Amino acid sequence: MELTIDRLTKQYKNKIAVDRISYTLTKGVYGLLGANGAGKTTLMRMMCGIIKPTSGEVKYDGIDVKQQEYRDILGYLPQDFGYYPEFTAMEFMCYMGSLKGFTKLKSKQKAKELLEMVKLTDVAKKKIKTFSGGMKRRLGIAQAMINNPDILILDEPTAGLDPKERIHFRNIISKLGSDKIILLSTHIVSDVENIANTILVMKNGQIIHDGQLEDIIKVIENRIFECNVDNETAEKLTSTYPVINIRQDGEKIFLRLVCNEKPCETALSVKATLEDLYLYYFSEVNLNE
Repeated sequence: MELTIDRLTKQYKNKIAVDRISYTLTKGVYGLLGANGAGKTTLMRMMCGIIKPTSGEVKYDGIDVKQQEYRDILGYLPQDFGYYPEFTAMEFMCYMGSLKGFTKLKSKQKAKELLEMVKLTDVAKKKIKTFSGGMKRRLGIAQAMINNPDILILDEPTAGLDPKERIHFRNIISKLGSDKIILLSTHIVSDVENIANTILVMKNGQIIHDGQLEDIIKVIENRIFECNVDNETAEKLTSTYPVINIRQDGEKIFLRLVCNEKPCETALSVKATLEDLYLYYFSEVNLNE
């Protein structure tokens, strides 16, 4: 089970959205982490065969993304999930099953199973137009699973979900990742941190960093500092370094910063997290300047 991305590129006039990405995915959960505009959605849409690459190719065990055989083993949740507002959740799921060639009986069985999985059984007969944003997102996750896909691609799957719903989603994905290739993109760091076996960091159309959590945060080892400082010092530090956390702490300002060196006399070096790494790569403050 291998999903191979080979020198995949997408260029729009003067902008390169995806820049010669090569990567091989096997069983497990991959978290694609990046700021808005990094190229995550464009990459995923090419992996789903929705848009044509400028160059390069995507294959699953030798099957090209353009072939029907590839689409048959693919599940996809786009960032902007389309639905029919007058359909009930059950009707919509059965419709999606029919598009995959299921019989009415099989469509209904799968719909029941998946609506239960995403905790929508009690609203299965309600029209989608009455759903909250989080409920629609959960329905989107269910429809992506209708054909029990080998490859599951989820673009911002937890957008609009409350904390409890996000935890439930993470549990579902963790279980599914044992026998599928799952790629999910997000800028919600905690989602990636909790469920991804491998984290891919994407910036300016390229994968700039990848690996397991404990490996990729090594790049900022000994670069995370915390300190309590006065207002004047806080202003100076926040304009110089990426700020991970800032809060009033009595008469002082508490800061958590990403720095190449100790930012002030009272600063203490602390253990790095994935959120720290995200700020290191995507903060408006460039440490290399």
